[in-house]
Order: sequence, then C-alpha cells, then structure tokens
Amino acid sequence: MGKTIMMTDNSLKLYEQVVHYLVVRIEAGEWTEHEKLPSVRSLSELLGVHRLTVFKAYQELKEHGKVYVKDKSGYYVSPADPAPIMDQADDPAVSAWLHWDSLDRVQSLEAEFQFSKSLIDPALLPNRFWGELMRDLLNHYPRLLGTYSTNQGDLELRSELASHLTSRERFYISADEVLITSGAQQAIDLIARSLVKPGDRVLVERPTYGPAMEIFRKQGAKLVFTDITSEGYDLNQIELLMKQEKPKLFYMTPTFQNPTGINIPVEQRKQLPELAEQYGCFLVEDDSTYDIYFKEKPPAPIFTYDTTGHTLYIRSYSKYVVPGLRIAAIMCRPRFMPGLQAMKTLADNGSPLLNQKLFLRYFQSPRMYQHISKLCTAIQLRMEVMEKCLKETDWRWTTPQGGLNIWVELPEGMDTGRLLHRCMEHSVAFVPGTVFDPSDPGASRKLRLSYSYAHEQQIYEGMSRLIELAHKKV
Repeated sequence: MGKTIMMTDNSLKLYEQVVHYLVVRIEAGEWTEHEKLPSVRSLSELLGVHRLTVFKAYQELKEHGKVYVKDKSGYYVSPADPAPIMDQADDPAVSAWLHWDSLDRVQSLEAEFQFSKSLIDPALLPNRFWGELMRDLLNHYPRLLGTYSTNQGDLELRSELASHLTSRERFYISADEVLITSGAQQAIDLIARSLVKPGDRVLVERPTYGPAMEIFRKQGAKLVFTDITSEGYDLNQIELLMKQEKPKLFYMTPTFQNPTGINIPVEQRKQLPELAEQYGCFLVEDDSTYDIYFKEKPPAPIFTYDTTGHTLYIRSYSKYVVPGLRIAAIMCRPRFMPGLQAMKTLADNGSPLLNQKLFLRYFQSPRMYQHISKLCTAIQLRMEVMEKCLKETDWRWTTPQGGLNIWVELPEGMDTGRLLHRCMEHSVAFVPGTVFDPSDPGASRKLRLSYSYAHEQQIYEGMSRLIELAHKKV
C-alpha cells in the first residue's frame, strides 16, 4: 500500500484504511460537494491495493451517505448533511475515523509528535537500574519464573503497600485489604463486574476517563453525569443525583483529574464519604498520578476520610514507575474482597509474580522516590514548554499542578475531531474531547494534550504544527 494512506493502527482492515484516506480528504475539502471522485481503477493503482478493496470502501461510504453514485459515471461527494455527523455512521470502519470515540484507537496511532499518550517518556525511566534489579531478583528467587502468584497478589507486596500508605496517607489498612491488579483499568473492570448489574446507575464525572465509561456500559449500567469545574464538584448536584438516581457507585479521579487535571478540594473530599453513606452509594477513587505533582503535594485521598468503608481506592504505579510491569492495587474494606477475588480469578488467576516481586524490590529501595522527585522536575519543565506554546494562541486552559495532561478549549467553530484528521497527516497526535465527554456538544472544541511522552524539542515543534494546522482555513 502506498504511503499516502498508511496508518499505524494495525487493527484496521485494508478497506478501512481506504475509507480513512477518502474521509480525511473529503473532510479537508480536497474534494468538494458533488465533485467526482477517482475511479475504482485509478484509486487502486494510486494506493497499491486491489480494486475490490477500493470498491468495498466506496460501498461503505455510500451506505453512510458520504458519497453517491451516478449511473455509468462513478462516485461523487455527497452534499453536507445538516444532521450531526455522529448520527450518520454506526459502522466502525467509518465512525472510528469520524469520531475518534475510543481512547485506545487514538493512542494506537503512531506519530512523530505524540501528545495523545498519557505515559512517561521511556528515556526518563531508570532503565539500566531495572536491568540490574532483574538480575539480582532472579538470583535471590531462583524459582520465581516457575511460580504463580495468589489471585489476591503477593503477600509481601500487599503488606508493603498497606504499611506504606498507612504511614504516609493514614489509610490504616492491612494486607488483607489490598488486591494487586494488572493496571488501573483492570481494577476498574474487576470492580464493575463485582458490583454493577445490568440496569444499575453509575455516577461519573463530566468529562471523564473514556475506557471507564466503556467498562460500565459493558456491564449494562446507565451512566449519570456530574459536572467537574475548576472549583471541583457541585455537591448539591451530586446529592440530588444520589437521591433521585440512586447510583450503585460513583467513579471519580479527584486528584489531577483525567482529562482536566483538576484537584478536588479537601472539604469536598471530606463530605463525599458522608454523602455515600447517606445514600448507599460506593465511591470508586481512581488515583493514577498521585505522586506526580509540581509544587505542593495534592490533598489526601478521599479514602483517608472514609470511616464507614464505602470507598474503593485504586492506586496505580503503571504510568510513572514502570509501565511494562502494570502494577496497580485496589484498597478496600473486607466486605468487597471476596467478590473482587472471584472476578480476579476469572480474569487471570493472579497478576504475574515476577512483575510483583520486581516492583516490590524497587518500591523498598530509596531509589524509587529519588526517581519520582527527579521525574516531577523533568515533567514540570515539559509542561511549561507546552504552556509557553499555548500562550501564543487564544485558546483556554488551566495550568496543571501535577499529572500528565493539559485540557484545552478551542474557540467557537473549531472541531478537534476534524483537526485530528488534519494533524495525523502531519504526524501530530492528541486526544479529542469527545473521547472523554461524548454527550456534550461542547466537547468537540476540546482536546487533551499530554506533555509527558515527548521531550522539549518535540513539544516545541509539534505544538507549532498543531497550532498552525488549527488556524489553517480549509
């Protein structure tokens, strides 16, 4: 296939890549309304694919109203439909490229200037030290590679995490109240499968982490949204929703919220467990970047203030310690553990023991928090570079106090889904706002930019391209 349509998302079939090629150019105005498109023969020769592949792509676009056929003449660009574009395409081959409605889909696109991945630049990780640690670990545990973990997780690691969070954050938990998971997303999935039944209401922030919404919907839950602003939550709104909708749980990311970066204030953190107890709603607190702060340490987790056991706390170390190990944990009171363990057994019968022991060795060493301290400085510098670039625009954002992302709002009339099509042609990737808030029309003007995966020069160059493309008239 020619370079003109080569996308790095290997999950797309060949005809879907041709769909993408055509959609991008139609949306960019390269072919205008009622203009004739290349013939099946000429397009197949241009792209280096079989004619049947091009024919199938045209048929998909015809079915979804993007093109029409004139008898014995060929394919033409359909006039713009006044209906919202999200109502037109339910087929994944079209909708994936029109809506970018999956975080996984967007992050699978490789780009020279990568602002979609909320991960740490591998160059910032202590890779050589990890190699040394691995050798020492296998010498210390010669049979480690031939041993399974228990489904709840390695007891030594669970004890260390419980002791650490009790001393630092006043959690007052034991190893029996900790379950090790393969990343925060698995933790969300286990909680959903353990607690949520079809028809249950699940309260979520607006905007929120896209994969969490997908997990709860897959369980048959109805999502109920509560707004998050620079001031935090509207507790009156939350109380009303808890009273009227009776949600089974409230999924939240109150510390460096994903995607906005907002920190929920202490007073709200204290009141939320009281509301949860009053209305019989469980709180699911997802904390994936708690240690990544720039000036002041964030407020204590909500779990700290819960005296009645209504909060399940997810602590992940995947993003900023070693992503390849996928270490996270659920902390909760004993009544939740049997159900979670049952779901964990069905999922994988326990996270890999090698990963847990390797992380444990690092966690016990002074090296980890030395690394995190340096990491915070390096990430803050990158954030400041990105913010400096944003100051050249009339866009709106809130300066992050930690975490890995900036949430940006563009002026009226701009659409970040279409902008991403244009940017991918120039190897710039970001996440459109609709991934985090698909039901809000205003989300189409918003985007999440991650500053942690690219180095300073890449941020300068990539942001320059992004801003230029955003202001380009097409």
